[in-house]
Amino acid sequence: MVRDEVAVRDEAVQDEAVRDTVVVRDEAVQAKEVQAKEGLAKEGLDRAAVQHEVAVQYEAAPKAEVARRSPVSQRQGRARSATWTRRLAVAALVLAALNLRPLVTSIGPVLEEARAALGMSAAVAGLLASVPAVCFALVGSTAPRLARRHGPEGVVLAGMAAVALGLALRPLAGGTPVFLTLSGLALAGIAVANVLLPVVVKQRFPDRVGMMTGLYSMALNLGASAAAAVTVPLAGAFGGDWRAGLGAWAVLAAVAVPPWVALARDGRQLTEGLTEQQAGQQSGQQAGQQAEQQSGQQSGQRAGRAAGGDAAAGAGAHVRVARSPMAWALAVFFGLQSSSAYVIMGWLPQVFRDAGLSAETAGLLFAVTSVLGVPLSFVLAAVAGRLRNQSGIAALLGAFGLAGYAGLWAAPAAAPWLWAVLLGVANCSFPLALTMIAMRGRDGATVIRLSAFAQSVGYVLSVPGPILVGALYQHTGGWRGPLAFAVCLMVPQIAAGYLAGRDRQI
Repeated sequence: MVRDEVAVRDEAVQDEAVRDTVVVRDEAVQAKEVQAKEGLAKEGLDRAAVQHEVAVQYEAAPKAEVARRSPVSQRQGRARSATWTRRLAVAALVLAALNLRPLVTSIGPVLEEARAALGMSAAVAGLLASVPAVCFALVGSTAPRLARRHGPEGVVLAGMAAVALGLALRPLAGGTPVFLTLSGLALAGIAVANVLLPVVVKQRFPDRVGMMTGLYSMALNLGASAAAAVTVPLAGAFGGDWRAGLGAWAVLAAVAVPPWVALARDGRQLTEGLTEQQAGQQSGQQAGQQAEQQSGQQSGQRAGRAAGGDAAAGAGAHVRVARSPMAWALAVFFGLQSSSAYVIMGWLPQVFRDAGLSAETAGLLFAVTSVLGVPLSFVLAAVAGRLRNQSGIAALLGAFGLAGYAGLWAAPAAAPWLWAVLLGVANCSFPLALTMIAMRGRDGATVIRLSAFAQSVGYVLSVPGPILVGALYQHTGGWRGPLAFAVCLMVPQIAAGYLAGRDRQI
C-alpha cells in the first residue's frame, strides 16, 4: 500500500515535470516567433526606407542629367546640332558669296575718276579688269593643297579676311602699283573662295547641290549689283570721294568672317570624323580580304568588295583631270564666260557713259546686269542640277550674250536697258559652270581637283579678253572694234558649253 502511494506520487511528479517542460518549450517557440516577426518588420522598414531614399535621390537629380541619359534626348540633341550647323553653313556661304564681286564691280562706275586720280591709262585700266582673272588662275590652283592641309572652311576663312583687308586698304593707295597690289591681295582671297565654295556645298549639302549653288550664286549677283548701283551714291554721301565709295565695302567683308570662324572649327571636327571613318573602312577591307583568303565564303567576298568600293570612292584625289576632255571643255567654257563677265564688269559703264549717259545711269544699267542674276542664278542652278544634260542651257545663254553685244555694237544709247537685260541673262553662265563642275565629279575629292583645274585654266584663258578690249578701245577711240571682238568670243563659249553640259562624270 505504501508502495502504491509512492508510485502514484512519482507519477504525479513526472507529469508536473513534463508539463513544465512543455510550457518552457512553448514559451521559447513563442519568443522565436516574436523575434522572427520583429525581424521581418524591421527588414520591411529598412526596405521601405531604402526605396524612399532612392526615390528622393531620383527626384532630386537634375533634369539635365536625366535627359542626358536618355537615348531619345541624345538623338534630339544631335539633330539640333546638325540643324544649327547646316544653318550656319548656309549663312556663311551667302555672306562669302556677297563679297566675291564688290571688289570688281565697285570700280567700274568710278573708273573715270580713279584713272584721273591715279594717272591710269586705258591699257592699264584693261589690265585692272584682267587682274581678277590672273589672281584667280595663280592662287586658285593652290586651293586644293591648302584645303588638304587646313580644310576648305579654314582656307575660305583666310580668304574672307584677305578680302576685308584689301578692300579697306585699297582706297588709301596713292598710285597705280599700290592700288593694283592691294586689289591683288583681296582677289587672292576671292580666288580660293571661288574654288572651294563648290566643295563646301558638295560636302555640306550633297543632296542639294543645285539648290545651294543657286543660292550662293544669287547672293554673288546680289553683291555685284549692289556694289555697281550703290558705289556712286556712297561716294556722293562722302562729298563725291570715290575712295570712300570703294572703301565702304570692307564693312560687308568683315561681317563674313565670324561665321567662317565657327564653320572652320566644325570643319576640323568633321575632318577628324572622316579620318576615323576611313580608318574603319580600311580595317573592313583588310578583314574582308582575310575572310576571302581563309574561308572563301560568300560573306567574306561581299565584305571585301564593299570595303574595296569605299576605298575606291576615296581615291578621287588620284584622278588625272587634266587628261579628261570633259575637264577641258569645262575649263574653256568657264574661261570664256569669265572673259565676257570681266569685259562687262570693267567696261560696260564706260560704254554707256561714252554714249552720252550719266555716271549714275551707267551705274544703274550695270547694276541691272547683276540684279537679273539674283533670281535667275538660283532658278537656273536648281533647274540645271535636276537635269542630266545642260548643253541646251549653255547654248541659250550664249545666244543672249550674242544679242546683247550686237545691240551695244549697233546703237548703245537706243535701247540701253534691253542690252543690259540681255547681257545680264548671259552672265548667268557663271552659276551654270559651277553647277556643272559640282555635278561632273564623282566625289568630293574629284570635285576639288576639277574645280581647281577648270577655274585655274579658265581664268588663264580669260586674262587676254579685257586687256585686248582696253587696247582696242585706246587704239580706235571707239567701241565698235572691242564689241566685235566680244561677239567673236561668244561663239567658242557656246561650243564649249555644249560639250561641258553632256551627261558625263570624271
